[in-house]
This record gives sequence, structure tokens and C-alpha cells, in this order.
Amino acid sequence: MTNTFTTPGVYINELNGFPSAVVPVATAVPAFIGYTPNAEYQGKSYYNEPFKISSFAAFQAIFMLPNLPPPADPAKQYSPEYYLVKQNTTPTAGDYLTLGGQCYSVFPDPNTIYYLYNSIRLFFQNGGGDAYIVAVGPYGPASGKPMSDPTAKVINPNVQLADLQRGLALLTKEVEPTMYICPDATLLSLNDNATLMETMLLQAETMQTAVCIFDIIGGANPDPILYTNDIQHFRNSTGSVGLKYGISYYPFIGTTIMQSSDIDFTNLFGGDTTQLEPILNPPSARNLVAAQILAMIQTPPANPLSNSQLQAALMVASPIYAQIIDHLVAVANVLPPSGAIAGVYAINDNEAGVWNSPANTSIVGAVSLPINLTDSDQENLNIDAISGKSVNAIRFFNGQGILVWGARTLDGNSDDWRYISVRRTMTYLEQSIKSAARAYVFSPNNANTWSALQNIISSFLMGVWQQGGLQGASPAAAFSVSVGLGTTMTADDLLNGYMRILVKVAVLHPAEFIVISFEQQQATSG
Repeated sequence: MTNTFTTPGVYINELNGFPSAVVPVATAVPAFIGYTPNAEYQGKSYYNEPFKISSFAAFQAIFMLPNLPPPADPAKQYSPEYYLVKQNTTPTAGDYLTLGGQCYSVFPDPNTIYYLYNSIRLFFQNGGGDAYIVAVGPYGPASGKPMSDPTAKVINPNVQLADLQRGLALLTKEVEPTMYICPDATLLSLNDNATLMETMLLQAETMQTAVCIFDIIGGANPDPILYTNDIQHFRNSTGSVGLKYGISYYPFIGTTIMQSSDIDFTNLFGGDTTQLEPILNPPSARNLVAAQILAMIQTPPANPLSNSQLQAALMVASPIYAQIIDHLVAVANVLPPSGAIAGVYAINDNEAGVWNSPANTSIVGAVSLPINLTDSDQENLNIDAISGKSVNAIRFFNGQGILVWGARTLDGNSDDWRYISVRRTMTYLEQSIKSAARAYVFSPNNANTWSALQNIISSFLMGVWQQGGLQGASPAAAFSVSVGLGTTMTADDLLNGYMRILVKVAVLHPAEFIVISFEQQQATSG
């Protein structure tokens, strides 16, 4: 438009020297849904409000309990409770300890088991960055009693389906998260967990911005023979909608997140140390020093020691107590893998790109597995002939350690959406281009706008191809962008205000099965 000048002088008219560009969206931003120790900052509650953090320090400031000044002990952010139940014979199922020739089954108080806090720690330990936290509530009260069935799955009645669904629904207003993760979901009943997973997949299918990373109930203490029943229950529980947005991993992982300082005598028998005394100071093997420390715990002196000091003294005084604590720390460290996997995705995307499969990589902090899967075991996980729902294995390999050994979505029967890298790459391309095209929503639907959009999308895809994100020996073989009357639009589209853009891309697929053929060759002279 021509400017009209009425006053003599010098005028500057700035012209755009560079066209608009597609700004790549973030690809590894998980949204964690679950229960946190706290959700308050500067007097404001952040329960049931998606909040973005960029570091564990930010999580600590808002979602963790504040520490009292020294010499008080640091606040326990997560305090599971366990009971030792004397057995007349060696248990054939469940977790147990042998102390001084006596067997004790180890049972948790299910009301005190939660997974979100430690999953967040695993996420950042494995290279995670930005994340959304949806805290749906604080921890609920302990039941004051242990589980009784060693074969039963842990169900925490404080973890409610309605709470988790409400937290999930809050994410419908957030387009940045690219992963939905709910570690506490494995503490629901099988039916409630199935309902939650179907809800998550439906929301992912509707929003088209995130994948769902699922943990599998039973992955913490799988039966070496009947663990396949847990896999089948999981496959039967995910429905048929949105499978291309679903990803699962099995089994749980033994980690080093919790240390001996995180578990003490307050985590045993609901804090009732009188039940600990007959184990540490039995009539057959008196330990008067341990008995004296327990007496100080039960009847504190005028200048009492802190719990950490009493814990250290008891660990030195009683090898049996040290054995108990070491065992409980190992039990508490068995965690669902989803939090760590989110961190693996983040480091994978930063180092190799979202188009690289997040597999054949180690998990930082993983030191053991509750079950070691073999090649034959994984056959039924990787490819299910009936449902096609693939489950990604986490496996131990000699000389390499624990590796993520799978890269498939739940939509294993689909040639288009079978692989995680394909699904996530397409989401990355779609959302990046969608964000760039939003600037042209009210522009004239004419050749100038079509040309501008075609150029910026092509330039973006050229960059992806140059980074190795698209296959093809040339840009023309890797992608194409079409927009215009007679190619992607009709005259009616123009009248109705539709601008249609057709983008075709050749996405990379992983070399999942590498076949090497060997043939004997007869020696030749020379």
C-alpha cells in the first residue's frame, strides 16, 4: 500500500528480507499424571493444574515437601511401609527374607505404594528436560496392615481412576506435551487400569499430539512361567482405538534411585519398633546394643538423636537390621519403566533426532530386572499374531547390561504405524507444519499465499532430509509439497474458505531384523 507523506523529511520503510519459517516443535515433553508429596508454591495450590517444569529443582520447589532447618532430618518425599511376617516354612511365592535361620515374608502396606515421584527422578536421571506435572492429589493414609496374599498384585485404594482421568482431561488444553505417562496406573485394579488406558488412547487419537507410554501390571514381580498371562491381560485391556499412539514396555526395572537413607525403622511395621525388637534382639542371640537403640527410639531421652543418627547406629549395631534395610531398598527400587523411557526419548531426540528409534540403548540407573527375557520369550512380546499389539522388551545382555530392546507401537499389524520412530516423526512434522500454517489462516487464498506456504514447508522438510530424517537420494525422492487450484483444491474449496495442502514424506523405518547370509566358498589359486 502506498504511503501518503504530508511533511517533508526522511522516511524509512522496512521490508522483510527473509520469508517466514517453520519452527520445529519439541518432541520429548512428557506429561506425568499422578500423586505427589506436595503441590504448593508461595501459598498457591497446583493440584489439578498442569504445570511445566524444566529441571528436578523446579519439581522440588513445587511438588515436594519442604525441609525443616538442621538439625532436623530431611522430609521424606516418599515413605512406603513394609511388614515382616514370620513363616513356619520357606514361602513358595512372594518376597521373603531369611534372618537368623527364620523365614519372613515381606509384604507392603499397599496404601503407601506410589510410583510418580521416583519416575520423575528417573526421567531427569536419564536426560529428561521439559515436562508437565499434573498432580491429582497428595498421598493417602496408610492402612496400618500388610497385604496377605503373596501372589496378589499391589492395588492402592488411594489411587483412584477418577483422579487420574481428571488429570488426563486437563491436558486437552495443552498441545505441547508429546507423551502421556501415568506410572501410578499400575496400582489400579485390572478393570480400572483398562479403562484409563483406553481413555488415554482415545485422547491421544483425538489430539494427535502425544503418544501414551504404558507400564504393565505384574511387571514388578512376574511369575517366571505365567508372566504371559499379564501380557495377555494388558493386550485385552487396551481396546482398538488409538493403538498407533500407544507404546508399552516390560518388565519393571530395578534401579538405584532410592538409597538406604530413604528407608529406615519408620518404614517397618508402620513405625512400631516393638515389632522389630524380637527380630534384632531374640532370646537365642541377644544384641543389647540394638535393644538400647530401639529403647531410645521408643522413649526418647532429653536430647534425642535424629532419625538419621539412630538409623546409622542401628545399621552398625545389627547386621540383621542392615540386611533388612538393604532388602527393602531393593524392593522399593523396582519401578515401572515409563519415566526412564521418557528420559531415553529425550536424549535420543537431542542426540540423533526423533526419527531415530529409541532402542538398543541403556537405561541410566537400571541395575537389575525382575525377569530376564530370552529371544524366545520376546517372540511373543514383539509380534502377537492375533491382536498385533507389540510389547517392547527390556532385556539384559552379557557385556552390555540392560537395554531397551524394542521399538514398536501397539499397532503392530499396521505397516504405516508399526514403529515408534515413524509415529513420533510424523507427529513432529505434522505439528511443526500446522503451527507454521496458522500464521496464514486469514491470508488471501491465492497463488501468493500458496507459494509462500509451499516454500516454507519445503524448506523445513529439506532441513529434515539433510539431517537424515527422511529417506531418499534426493529431496524429490524424500518429500513433496503441493498446494493450489486444480491440484489440491477445487473452486468450491476456494468459495468455502478451504486451503488444502498435500505433503508427502518418505519416513525412515528401523532395520529391525538384520539377516546375514553365510556361504562357503571353495579356495582358489593365487
